[in-house]
Amino acid sequence: MLYEVKSLTKNYDGRNILDLSLAIEKGRVIGLLGPNGAGKTTLLEVLSFLSPHASGEIWYKDSRVEFGKTDLIRLRKEVVLVQQKPILFTTTVFKNVEFPLKIRQYGKASREKIVNQLLAMVGMEMFSHAKAHRLSGGETQRVAIAQALACFPEIIMLDEPTASVDVENQIIIERIIREINRLKGISVIFTTHDLTQASRIADEIIFMYEGKITESIHENIFSGNIEQDSKGMKFCVIQANLKIPVQTKKSGRARISVDPGAIAIKNEPDNINNEYQVKGRLIQLTDEKGRVRALVDIGVPLSVIMSEDIFRKGFLRVGEDVCLVFNPKMVEVF
Repeated sequence: MLYEVKSLTKNYDGRNILDLSLAIEKGRVIGLLGPNGAGKTTLLEVLSFLSPHASGEIWYKDSRVEFGKTDLIRLRKEVVLVQQKPILFTTTVFKNVEFPLKIRQYGKASREKIVNQLLAMVGMEMFSHAKAHRLSGGETQRVAIAQALACFPEIIMLDEPTASVDVENQIIIERIIREINRLKGISVIFTTHDLTQASRIADEIIFMYEGKITESIHENIFSGNIEQDSKGMKFCVIQANLKIPVQTKKSGRARISVDPGAIAIKNEPDNINNEYQVKGRLIQLTDEKGRVRALVDIGVPLSVIMSEDIFRKGFLRVGEDVCLVFNPKMVEVF
């Protein structure tokens, strides 16, 4: 086992921002999925041995890690964290990637060979002599990944690696993540709030919400207002014309989580329970180990999970209009 985290907590200004246990296997791509403020970045900082935890245990490769007692310098050489907005030196791209090799006293010829190989891997070889501080956000992210690889880590952690990049760079970075893992055997842990991205590239998705590990029921999380209609039915109004049926005693501002496995998806609306139905457009279908995940645009992206049998019977096609039927009992209100 690569990591075993047992009853780990971390506090900030008297607030518990991490309270979890988890296990991560070696050699896999792990996606940490959750909304902003879920604790994803903080967990990466703890797992990369840059920030101590308050209580609990962290076991790394079967050895307990104790900040202040463990050889953290050695561990930090094995685990590299690439921040969401990496800062490069105001010199050339080549020298930025070369820097970790100089620190490790590689010879000039070896440094040049390794840097060229890494820049080719991230598709930045043509930018070798360009000034790093003039690169776009996506190009900067790719150079930062090459720089991290020059440390020859066993684990690379990426914090929202495509959050501020264009579509072209997003596709390239997703390809790089897969190649880092498949070709170099490096374990990868990355954070994202994009469910479809996590589904595309991760071997395993770990869902986080308010510092805790949660079940996938917490994928569809929205904020809105709880209102009641003339029939006494309650809805969470997310946008002006978007109403999700709920069963709750609460009113006013709230957050909801919709179980993706409890939403029925149909080609056409029916005349039964019209108040529970919401129209949308199917924008993506993903095979997910015996299940099919559908991403539906209902004004906000919403994930639906169904069995392969239901998918085959539904004749669903990307780009077509669909109807979602909600069970208000399966909508959790916070």
